[in-house]
This record gives sequence, C-alpha cells and structure tokens, in this order.
Amino acid sequence: MNMRDIIIAKRDKQSLTDEQIRFFISGVTDGSIPDYQISALLMAIVLNGMDEREMTTLTLEMAQSGKQMDLSYLEGIPVDKHSTGGVGDKITPVLLPLIATFGVETVKLSGRGLGFTGGTVDKFESIQGFNIEVDSKDFPELVKKTGMVISGQTPDLAPADKILYSLRDVTGTVDSIPLIASSIMSKKIAGGAKAIVLDVTCGSGAFMKDYAMAKELAEAMIRIGNLAGRRTVAVITDMDQPLGRFCGNILEMQEVLNTVTGKGEEDVIEVVTELAFHLITLAGKDAGMSSEVLREEIRQRLSDGSCFEKYKELITSQGGVLNASGSPVYVDTPFDCMHVNSPDAGYVQSVRADLIGQASVLLGAGRLSKTDPIDYGAGIGFFVKTGDRVERGDSLCALYQGAKSDLPEERLFDAMDLILEAYEIGPDKPSKKPAILGVIS
Repeated sequence: MNMRDIIIAKRDKQSLTDEQIRFFISGVTDGSIPDYQISALLMAIVLNGMDEREMTTLTLEMAQSGKQMDLSYLEGIPVDKHSTGGVGDKITPVLLPLIATFGVETVKLSGRGLGFTGGTVDKFESIQGFNIEVDSKDFPELVKKTGMVISGQTPDLAPADKILYSLRDVTGTVDSIPLIASSIMSKKIAGGAKAIVLDVTCGSGAFMKDYAMAKELAEAMIRIGNLAGRRTVAVITDMDQPLGRFCGNILEMQEVLNTVTGKGEEDVIEVVTELAFHLITLAGKDAGMSSEVLREEIRQRLSDGSCFEKYKELITSQGGVLNASGSPVYVDTPFDCMHVNSPDAGYVQSVRADLIGQASVLLGAGRLSKTDPIDYGAGIGFFVKTGDRVERGDSLCALYQGAKSDLPEERLFDAMDLILEAYEIGPDKPSKKPAILGVIS
C-alpha cells in the first residue's frame, strides 16, 4: 500500500477501503506521509466526497490516533455538546451548571476562539483566577464535587485531526462536509462521550450559511455517530445575527450571569433550553417527565436560583474568584467607548453576524492567529436587533474596550464602518425568525 495509489483512487472517485484510510491516518500521525501528499488527498476528498462508511472509518481512526478518555467514573451515560460556532455564543457556561442540576455529570473540553468565532476557554479565562488547564487526573474529583469540569483541549486527544486541520486551513480544503464532520466527531468520540448533542449554527455568522447546508452537515455527523455507536442529536440554530445582547469575553460572561439568574435574553434561553432538553434526555435524567414538563422545568431552574448556585460552584471549584454577591470578578473592566448610530429610520431588517464578528476582532475581542493577545474587556453591545424599530440617530450598538486597553482610535472607526455595513434598515417590519430552526435525530 502506498499513498500515491490512495490519492489516485480518490481522484478517480473510488471509495477508499478501511485499510487505506487506516494507513493514511497512521502516516499523518507518525509523520511518515509528507504534507504535499496529505494535502492532495484532502483536495480529492473535497472534490469527490466520501460515503458513510468512509466518513465513519476516517472519524474512528482519527479518534484512535491518540488518547481515549475514560469517563466510566461519571454517573449514568457520558454526554457531550458541540457547537459549530458563531458570534455571541455563550451557551456552554450556562448549559453545564443547568444540566448539573438534573444530575447530568459532564466533562467538557473546549477550545480558544480564532477569527470571529468566540472560544469558551477565552470566556472562562476572563474570570480572575479561573483555571482552564485542568489535568485530566483531577477530572473525577472535580466532577464528584460539582458534577462538571471544563478544560482546554489536550494535545494528545485526536492528534491526527489537529495535523489535518492545520493543513486544511492553508490549502483551501476546509469547506467539505466529510472533513468537517469527521473532525468534529473524532474529538467527541475520543473525549469519551456515549451520546452527543450538536448545536449546528446556520446563517451569516456560521460556517453553514443556509439551512440546507446545515442540515447536510448535521445528517452526516448523526450518521457517523450512529455507525460509531453514539446516540447523536443535532439542533440547528439561527446565527444570522449575534446571539443575545453582547459579544466579547467579559461582556458575554456578564450576560451568562444574567441568564443563570433568570434575566437572560429569550434567544439565549431558547437555545439553552433545547440543548439541555436533549442532553438530559440522552443521559436518562429526565425522570419520566413529558417533553413539555421537562422544558418548563429547565426554564424554571434558570430563574429559581438552582442554576445560579451550580454556576457559582463551577467557578469556585476551578479557582475563580466571586465577590460578595456571587458574581465573578473579572480580569478587566469593559467600558463603553463609542456608540454607532442609525443613519436611517425604519425597522432593522438584518444584522450580519459575520461583520459584527469581524468588528469585535478589530476591537480586540478575538484573534486572527493563535498567538494574538485578547482584550477581555472588548466587545459589542446591541441596543437593537432584527425586527426592532429605530429612528435616525438612535444608537444601534455600543463598542467596548477593556480599561487596560490602548486600542488605536482608527480601529474604533473601522469597527464602526463594519457595523454600519452589518445593519440593514428598511421600512417594513420583518417576520421574526426562531432561534431553533430544526432538530434532527
């Protein structure tokens, strides 16, 4: 077996055998296959696709290329959640303590943000003292204490995926359903999950721009999950505008606090409720409640203090500092440094989340390369979103930077230009788009 024959087979639209895929991933992991041959096969996959068996074999081989997490110490069925990313996505910090109130124990491995997609690790690191780099040997103790632990991804988890992703990023081979699906699912499977809930975002601020693309990706990941023996559910959520009222690390964590104390934005609550419902059900912790009763109970625990108490346990268990009221102490203080005003009167027709995300990166809330520093206090707050009425001169949003920031003034104006481009104002009120676009299982 040699790599040249494998490339030619996929170039000629043949299905690769399990042995060929195993040979490929082994060579990727040990470095015996050069980058140019790896890139050639990746491009052939982009052009000619993969069938269900190929995708599943590729996923399992990537998952087995490194360490496999053993979650047998968890009570019940180990579950995991993954989001395909977006702008203002602060779901995980709410979701973990929320499902913990139902007895669902979770080990969550998350990444840093890159580009305009925010990272859960960055959000938690905005809390003073919070340790996001937890040694895996300490996971059982933390889970026993609070029912949950969150940590950065370990380098020995699905190492083949990291190598492939870095090459895909620079060779124009990111845009491929088989490669996206196998990348996501390999990390979930290596992470020890037996049941997986996927938040597949859809719209201008997501990788999947329309519902058909999001549905295709969701179905591919579900097929992989089922063939790999993992119960998998996908929730397709709207990302045509930012989620909630803020984007930016501290700003989003402040919004998380609002949500776990019963004062959250409705779109955030809708997404959290739907994802929590499926995680609780798959974990077998629904106590026989009907769908309607369970969803109502989830919302109740966001407002009655139950989720807030668990949230505080999560923060303190990993070294985070709380003030006397139970609110986290942050590493910086966001301050409102500029408002962007509406040039016209009318209704907000749309708020392009990708342009908002790009503006937040300019402000310092995100990074363009993995080594870029983050301004934890930077971000954007939204006074109006799709469907809201504005008059000429009304504030559309506020730009924030951290008190420790020395952001050049021209970056503020560049961000303002992007935001003005993101907001479309028109005479007619648009129909409201739901936060949950579909559920596939």
